[in-house]
Amino acid sequence: MLRRKFVPIFFASAALLLCCGGCATVTKNTSRTFDTVVLDPGHGGKDSGAVRRYSPAEKTLALDVALRVQRKLHESQMRTVMTRDDDTFIPLDDRVAMGNAEKNSIFVSIHFNDARRRAVRGFETYYQSPYAQPLAVAIDRNLSTLPHSVNRGVRTARFRVLRNAQYPSVLVECGYLSNRGEGNEVSSPAYRDRLADKIAEAIVDYRYGKGMYARQPAVIAARSAVDPFAASFR
Repeated sequence: MLRRKFVPIFFASAALLLCCGGCATVTKNTSRTFDTVVLDPGHGGKDSGAVRRYSPAEKTLALDVALRVQRKLHESQMRTVMTRDDDTFIPLDDRVAMGNAEKNSIFVSIHFNDARRRAVRGFETYYQSPYAQPLAVAIDRNLSTLPHSVNRGVRTARFRVLRNAQYPSVLVECGYLSNRGEGNEVSSPAYRDRLADKIAEAIVDYRYGKGMYARQPAVIAARSAVDPFAASFR
């Protein structure tokens, strides 16, 4: 969970205005060509993130989901880099640097949310660069297919991992730990696996074309080798 001030954006025209206004810091659009996914489990070590009685700490849940996403992406022949793969504190600037070091990549930061009002629930997906907006929308749409899910939308934000990224970067808030129902839900490994599956599916299908996640890894590898811009034909 990160504190933020956001402005909802749902249309491509608004994203274009964002680009023209000079707010975006992405210097290269790899959203259609990326061969590496940098996965960033939020918090870690001395920074527990949100801590509520209904579930494990946010840092634990974020790492678990990120590791599951990594495994699923590997099964689809995608290269990944983890900003952390254990309970270690990694400063935000170091996380950004890891992402920027991967020259043909996207960056996906995974968090869980928290609110004073316990009734608040649902997932949210954030981006800053207009290059990252379509990927944020793809992840958002996939998560909305989970049973009984509450979609709080795709939004812009100036989180450091978004505004300082040189490549398309999104941040996913996978639910509110302050909500009893969602806190209990994310305590289930089976539910966290479904979250990871939806995120991984969105990434693979966005890169290679709709339905590719469900196909054999060899098919994905073959399509990538023949046409590195396969996603443009979705």
